[in-house]
Amino acid sequence: MAFKVGVGKSDFEALRKSNNYYVDKTDIMYELVEETDNQVTLFTRPRRFGKTLMMSMLSNFFSIRKESKGIFEGLKITEHKEFCEKWMNQYPVLFISFKDAEADVFGVAYDKLKNSIADICKLIPDLAAESSVNPADAQVFERLMFNKASDAEVQGSLKTIMRMMYDIYGKKVILLIDEYDVPLANASEKDTKKNNYYSSMLDVIKGIMSTALKDNEFLEFAVITGCLRIAKESIFTGTNNFASYSVLDADFSEYFGFTEDEVDEMLAVADRKDKADFIKEWYDGYVFGDSSVYCPWDVMNYLSALRKRKDAKPKNYWKFTSRNGILLTFVERTDFDVTEKFETLLNGGTVMQSVSDELTYDTLYASEDNLWSVLLMTGYITKACPDEDGETVLFKIPNREIASIFEDTVVIYFKNTADTSKLNNLINALWKGDEAEAARLISDLLWYTISYNDYHEDYYHAFLAGIFVGRGYSVESNKEKGVGRPDIVLKDKRNRRAVIIEAKKSEKEDDMDKDCDKAIGQITTEKYAEGLYGYTQVLCYGIAFFQKQAKVKGINIR
Repeated sequence: MAFKVGVGKSDFEALRKSNNYYVDKTDIMYELVEETDNQVTLFTRPRRFGKTLMMSMLSNFFSIRKESKGIFEGLKITEHKEFCEKWMNQYPVLFISFKDAEADVFGVAYDKLKNSIADICKLIPDLAAESSVNPADAQVFERLMFNKASDAEVQGSLKTIMRMMYDIYGKKVILLIDEYDVPLANASEKDTKKNNYYSSMLDVIKGIMSTALKDNEFLEFAVITGCLRIAKESIFTGTNNFASYSVLDADFSEYFGFTEDEVDEMLAVADRKDKADFIKEWYDGYVFGDSSVYCPWDVMNYLSALRKRKDAKPKNYWKFTSRNGILLTFVERTDFDVTEKFETLLNGGTVMQSVSDELTYDTLYASEDNLWSVLLMTGYITKACPDEDGETVLFKIPNREIASIFEDTVVIYFKNTADTSKLNNLINALWKGDEAEAARLISDLLWYTISYNDYHEDYYHAFLAGIFVGRGYSVESNKEKGVGRPDIVLKDKRNRRAVIIEAKKSEKEDDMDKDCDKAIGQITTEKYAEGLYGYTQVLCYGIAFFQKQAKVKGINIR
């Protein structure tokens, strides 16, 4: 297959020169410059939605230090001929990313931030040698490049470099800052009341941003990206012509993520149209403004897998790229209870909630509304309707991939919060053959956990397996026994005893009794007990479930 996929490539020039497939988003530049009057534009989107590639594209298009006609050939932006003549490779560009400024303590994170500034200087060392540059700025530039600058010089670094560019090229500078909030997100996560990590990092980022953006006579315009919009009064105070576009805004919504038409075209080129339903189920469903989009990271990863294996199954490519711990933090809160809302979402329902796209990282966990807002901005939930607008929004889980992250969180939540005494009492009841007590305890445990997948049989199977794992017994799940596969086999080798469980989901409450009998009949007919040689006691249980109720029937084979 000639179709080439560049997974993880965020360098626009490298992507284009390697002939990787590119979904054309170049018209964002025309819309940004010609159809707005923004001096500072902030785009907030979840991770892996193409923000860095977009910023690299902007840098390549506008930079006076590049010759980019070749890599933009055939793309939509070239249809705007006058625009290209005026803007392509006509302005000095300063492009920096804060993505690497992460660490467990402030000092190390600050050093990494200074390294990022030093790396930018190393890419343009000739600036300091130009005669038109103020000698004082050239000296600061040298200190920045060799990591010897003072804190004040670091905070004023972007404006210093922009002034030098202006002196050389006689034109104002286009400033691009990618992942501006990563240092603050990390600081908030690692902060304690004693170390003042967040407040220290906030001071640094605020200093850098305010000198670069506020009343900067060398700024043509700035574009900034991140996951969250930090409240204007925290960082962007006094910034002129400031505009922010989050997942709630219709403007520019189609430029982050792939539309269905774009995915269909890609699948046609890749000769994988047969996988359209899989891709839609797993990676579609995000609603940004009034646009419905797929996650580009996932689509490209799956298409890359399909190049190697035509029968490749979709999987979760996104779960290790973001901080999924926020879901567990959310569901484990004791000052409010979101378990019913999580259950509704996991069963394909919607939840109505007030949200805000202006937050501060030090107050993310201050309220339930704030946490729902974070989940929305970071892609764990999405608007249920593209046309919906306002501060109160109807949410849903976007797709199968994100649902699986919620499900993983529920499993961890159950393990962390289940009543240990009830778990032990349940196992003892099964060993004793006490059907009524076992049914009561299972129902209690079900009541206090989160159910999903509309109470499918797989959920009950996973629920039972979660009860027994880590209790000091050997637990087998769906392994070959006799001529079939029992749901659960629990072995107590020391006491030479075993329990076989077959679980059934009942369609109605009145069916639970007969479904227990059906499960026991399956155990005996399929000879599930064969292979348990040497075990002197083998108890077999049929367990029927209806929503959060359980009924237990058992027989003693040995």
